[in-house]
Amino acid sequence: MSNTSKFRKLAGFSAFAFAAITAANSVNAANWRYAHEEYEGDVQDVYAYKFKEYVEENSDHTVQVFRFGELGESDDIMEQTQAGILNFVNQSPGFTGSLIPEAQIFFIPYLMPTDMETVITFFRESKAINEMFPELYSEQGLELLKMYPEGEMVVTVDEPVTSPEEFSNKKIRVMTNPLLSETYSAFGATPTPLPWGEVYGALQTNMIQGQENPIFWIESGGLYEVSPNLVFTGHGWFTTAMMANQNFYNGLSDEDKKLVRDAADYAFEEIIVHIDGLADEALEKIQAASDRVTVTRLNDEQIEAFRARAPQVEERFINMTGERGKQLLDQFKADLEAVQGQ
Repeated sequence: MSNTSKFRKLAGFSAFAFAAITAANSVNAANWRYAHEEYEGDVQDVYAYKFKEYVEENSDHTVQVFRFGELGESDDIMEQTQAGILNFVNQSPGFTGSLIPEAQIFFIPYLMPTDMETVITFFRESKAINEMFPELYSEQGLELLKMYPEGEMVVTVDEPVTSPEEFSNKKIRVMTNPLLSETYSAFGATPTPLPWGEVYGALQTNMIQGQENPIFWIESGGLYEVSPNLVFTGHGWFTTAMMANQNFYNGLSDEDKKLVRDAADYAFEEIIVHIDGLADEALEKIQAASDRVTVTRLNDEQIEAFRARAPQVEERFINMTGERGKQLLDQFKADLEAVQGQ
C-alpha cells in the first residue's frame, strides 16, 4: 500500500472516530432546566447563572434558566420539579414550608443573627443545614444541593412602626407559611397570605398595609413605591434553597453528580461575594428614587419588645413539627452558639 493510500485510509479512520466521538458527546450532553423565584439580576438569578456558567464551562451540558413568572409562581415550579419537568429549582423555605414543615425554622424571629459574617459561617458549618436538612428534602423526592442567605429581612409598612402595638390592625402580607403567620400575629399584626404576584396591587389599594422582604427585592420589585416606610426590625435573614429532582439526580453518572455539586458550591461562593454590600446599594437606589421613603432602624430597647414575643413562635414550631422539629431546633441553636463563640 502506498504512503498516500495509507494516509487516506488513516484520515478516513480519524474522521470516522471524530464523528463517533462527536455523536457520543451529543448523546451524552443534556439541556438541564432550572427555575427560580426572582427577577433578572436578583440574588437567585445570579446564583442560577453562576451555576449555569460552571456547568457549561466544565461539561457539554447546557442549563436553561427560567425566572419568576415564566413558568408560574413558586408553588408551580416546585410541582414541576417534583414531577421531573424541571431538573433544578430554587425555592425559599417560606414556600417549601407547606411541603417540609421543618423548613419553617427560618421564620422563628430573632433565631438568626443579623451580621453577615456570622450568618455566612453558620451556613458553611451548620450540621442542621448540611446534614439534617438534606434528609428532610430527600423524603419529598428532592436532592438538596445548597442553602444560602440572601439578605436581612426588612418590613415595609404604610407608616413607620417601632413597637408591636403600632402593628395592631395592620394587615401584613406573608408567604403561604403557617409559622410566618404566627410571627406576625405575635408581632401584633394581622398576617395575610398572598402570592407574590398580588402583593404590589394589594399594597397600592390598601388591601394590605405592609410586607417583608430583603431590601434588594424591595428595590427591584418597586415595593417602596406603594409601601414607602422601611423598618429594620433585625428579626431574621431571608434564606433560600437550591435543589434537584432526586430521580434525575440519582440517574446521573458519578461524574455528573460531582459536576452538579461542584457547580452548586461554586455558585455559593460567588453569591456570598455578590450579597456583600448589596443591601446598602439597594437602599441607596430606593432613597435616590423616592423622597417619600423613610427608614426606621429599631434600637435595642425596641427590638427587645419584639424579641420578647418570639418564644410563642418557637413553641408553635415545635407543636407543628413534633420531636423531629425539636431536634432540628436544638441542633440549629447549638450550631449558632458554636459559630458565635468562635
